[in-house]
Order: sequence, then C-alpha cells, then structure tokens
Amino acid sequence: MGGLSIWHILILAVVVLLLFGGRGKISDLMGDVAKGIKSFRSGLNDPEDAKTIPGSPTPPPPAPNKDQTTVGR
Repeated sequence: MGGLSIWHILILAVVVLLLFGGRGKISDLMGDVAKGIKSFRSGLNDPEDAKTIPGSPTPPPPAPNKDQTTVGR
C-alpha cells in the first residue's frame, strides 16, 4: 500500500506535463492572471487614472444633449 503503482505515476506525469510542459497553456493562463492582479492593484492605488482598461481604446466624448436649447435658464 505504500508504493506507487503505474497508475499513480501516469497520473502524476500527466499533471506535471499539464502544469509545466506542453505548449505553455497553463503558463499563459497564469501570466494573464498575474496581469489582471497587477492592473487591479494599480486601479486600487490610482483610481482616477484607471477608469479605462489598459490597452482598450478610449471612448469618444459624450454628444451634447440636443433637448437643451439654452444654457442657464
């Protein structure tokens, strides 16, 4: 009962291959998680400058309201 059978070794090899080998899918996923955490922390530290998502285009300014014909009434 204390030894490793072939099934234990195969399952362990598959888990190690998924985590560290292959085409790097897990490492890419973990890199994306790290980028998300960094942007979250920067958003907490500087909320005025972090209103937009980094890398996304800035939205156009809002159009003026056409219902208001004069200002100051």
